[in-house]
Amino acid sequence: MRRNPIAQMVVFGVVATAIGLAIVLSIPWFPTEGSRQAGNIHTLYKVLLIASVPVFVLVETVVIFSMLRFRMRPGQELEDGPPIHGNTRLEVVWTIAPVLLIVGLCTYSYTVLRSNEASKANEMTVNVVERQFAFEFDYPQAPQGQVASPVLYLPLNRPVVFKLRSYDVIHSFFVPNFSEKLDAVPGITTTLRVTPTHLGSYPAECTELCGAGHGLMRAEVHVVTPSQFNAWLAGQKKGSAPIGAPPPNANSGTSAWVAPAAGARMLRGAA
Repeated sequence: MRRNPIAQMVVFGVVATAIGLAIVLSIPWFPTEGSRQAGNIHTLYKVLLIASVPVFVLVETVVIFSMLRFRMRPGQELEDGPPIHGNTRLEVVWTIAPVLLIVGLCTYSYTVLRSNEASKANEMTVNVVERQFAFEFDYPQAPQGQVASPVLYLPLNRPVVFKLRSYDVIHSFFVPNFSEKLDAVPGITTTLRVTPTHLGSYPAECTELCGAGHGLMRAEVHVVTPSQFNAWLAGQKKGSAPIGAPPPNANSGTSAWVAPAAGARMLRGAA
């Protein structure tokens, strides 16, 4: 073993890989899993860790053993190293292997992305309206007509499609427990899909710097049973227009509608 550096590197690499995998797979990288999409992403992350640790150990093992075995010793300062001819087979292997690894990981990542973004049967639509510095959640499919709420309620195991809109600057909608995030851009509607799988209360937050109150732009998310959700939805009054939307007389020519900057709807009189 002592005279065979390749065997030493193999033993060292196997042990280091086992230790590294045990460490990285035991670290809680994410918040508590709260959606089907989060489960897919967490599994993908573990696959990336399992693929990355052996590559890291392999590279570091070669570097460390090369430093120890071929380091310059006293008296060799002016000597040239022995001439080394290239190894074509080794070069082919270390070119093809990374290509196959990267293509495989990219393909798997793409399938996870497509699965998370695919439309589902029986989807419920929730409009997420954002502005400085608050969220509003609108339920257009409510039996009594569209209702609005500053708190997001979702039924367990029901696929949800979020329609994100912004009335002023770029915001984002992010629930860490769902592991899904998307920007809300003025002038367009962006779409995000989530299927909640665990009951509980979670925070929603904006992760795009959107002004002085950015750090306070948060909302509560409650995942409840379908019966609890239906009871909550039935108890809501038929909603007002989404935040930032013009009131019925906004086009009368006597006033100009502006998106609110601090919470309530405002009309700015025109002279």
